[in-house]
This record gives sequence, C-alpha cells and structure tokens, in this order.
Amino acid sequence: MDTAYPREDYLPAPSHKRRPSAAPPGSPLPRDHLIWSIFNTIYMNFCCLGFVALAFSVKARDRKVAGDVEAARQLSSKARCYNALATAGSVVLPLLLAALVVTGVIHLSKLAQESAGFFAYQFSGTDEEDK
Repeated sequence: MDTAYPREDYLPAPSHKRRPSAAPPGSPLPRDHLIWSIFNTIYMNFCCLGFVALAFSVKARDRKVAGDVEAARQLSSKARCYNALATAGSVVLPLLLAALVVTGVIHLSKLAQESAGFFAYQFSGTDEEDK
C-alpha cells in the first residue's frame, strides 16, 4: 500500500471564484473615488450615503489591486453615484433650509407690519361716547 502524499487520485475541487480579468492595453484603470468618499463620510450627510460610498470605494480599490478590473469598474461606478447623491444632498438641503428660513422671516415681517395697526389702537379712558 502506497502512503505517499499528496495522492494523485485526490484533486481539490475547482474554485468558482471570479478569475481576474486583464485590462486591455490602452484602457486606464478605474478610479475608486476614495478621497471623495472619505470627505462625504466625515461630513455626516443625509442617510449616511458617504459611508455607503466609502464601502464601495474600498471594495473597488481591493478589486483593482486584485486585478479584477471589470468588478472594480462596477464598484467604482456605484461609489461615484453614492458620492454624487451625498454631495448633492449636502449642498441642496442646507440651501433649501436657508431659503425656507428667509421666506418665513419675510412673511412674518409683513404680517407684523399689517397687524401693527391693530395693536396700536388706543382705548379711551372715559365713557362719554356711551352716553
């Protein structure tokens, strides 16, 4: 009986992992948008979209380093979309809030001017008008 290892009749099961695809010679590597994601994460924007973008950016960088360019390109695209949403939300929401505050102040000032005559009415101290 042969006890030599490894046995030739035992072969490991084939791996079902995605094989790294080589980039075409003239194609640039995808950007991972990591810095943009870090800034959006630190800013603590609406719905934590910066954190989601950071997760996709790190995954894109890992896939790029591993040589899987197509997966890195897809993850990079998702990171870019989440970063754009986070940036737009971080810019638009404060501007919308400022516009609402300004219009509210203008409305209240006009309301105060119109009602100033009501509060300025002087009641007479005598009852001569009633006689």
